[in-house]
Amino acid sequence: MKNMKGLHATGAFMFLMFFMVQSSCGGATPPRFLSIATGGSGGVYFPYGGALAKLISDQVPGVQATAEVTAASVDNLKLLQVGKVDLAFTLADTLAEAVAGRGPFKDTGPVGNARTLAILYTNYTHVVAREGAGIRRVADLRRKTVSVGAPGSGTELIADRVLAAARIDPRADITRHTLGVSESAGAIKDGKLDAFFWSGGVPTPAIQDLAATPGLAVTLVPQDELLLLMQRDYGNLYRLAIVPAGVYRGIDREVPTIGVQNLLVASSSMDEALVYAIVRVMFEHKAALVAGHPEARHLAPPISFELSPAPFHAGAARYYKEAGK
Repeated sequence: MKNMKGLHATGAFMFLMFFMVQSSCGGATPPRFLSIATGGSGGVYFPYGGALAKLISDQVPGVQATAEVTAASVDNLKLLQVGKVDLAFTLADTLAEAVAGRGPFKDTGPVGNARTLAILYTNYTHVVAREGAGIRRVADLRRKTVSVGAPGSGTELIADRVLAAARIDPRADITRHTLGVSESAGAIKDGKLDAFFWSGGVPTPAIQDLAATPGLAVTLVPQDELLLLMQRDYGNLYRLAIVPAGVYRGIDREVPTIGVQNLLVASSSMDEALVYAIVRVMFEHKAALVAGHPEARHLAPPISFELSPAPFHAGAARYYKEAGK
């Protein structure tokens, strides 16, 4: 997309009409409440979602939004499917499974109402290992005690895929635990885990805190040798993502990992003008999102609408088209 200057008059009119509708009917219209499904408190989704909720509440008249703690991607899309949330953060690979009704969505069926609003940032697949556990590559996780992420999370989905690519049965070849990132970090500190998976932005606060723990050393395990296998089996949703040196204390080298995009989605039933207003304020007040978490600096218009496994919402597509390619 080209720069974001100058919306067409039709777009501005649409935005103003939404505001007018919200403030009409004698000025006593009750606010519209929106629920945003995010993730655990130790990851990126929750602070990012909190900043988004505040931005929407402050900048979209007649709308109040709240960020909800969840198990992240899988649960978020299931909540969206049954109408319990209005907006949801999700990983692109989880969204692809949801749209197709595969994997964790096999029993619930395709999430046919998911519509993309924005491509947010890249998740890095962290494999955090305790120094001294003898783990230098993913294959070394065999017969180790490993957390694969919270049940119903995108981390669990990608962890199982990474382990399988390394020829490790994620159910039989490890002592499996399903903990969120904060719980996993705590278990490493307590000596109850050898390693854990986390799919998140950089830096992830819970891992920053873990790496800064006095008397404890951790390492990040590279995964680049598995990337081609992941792409062969699951397509180009996965790509190389490099964790920069020094992001986490004591990890002074670049670490190649497997990356996947994060998306913001909404229900197809959400009003087009409301979606337009939400996407518009996200770009016009991007600094407010960055203040919530630095990963918001990567918010940018999509290069192509085909980058999302789900269609873009009509309101979002209108905004991007009017902003210019």
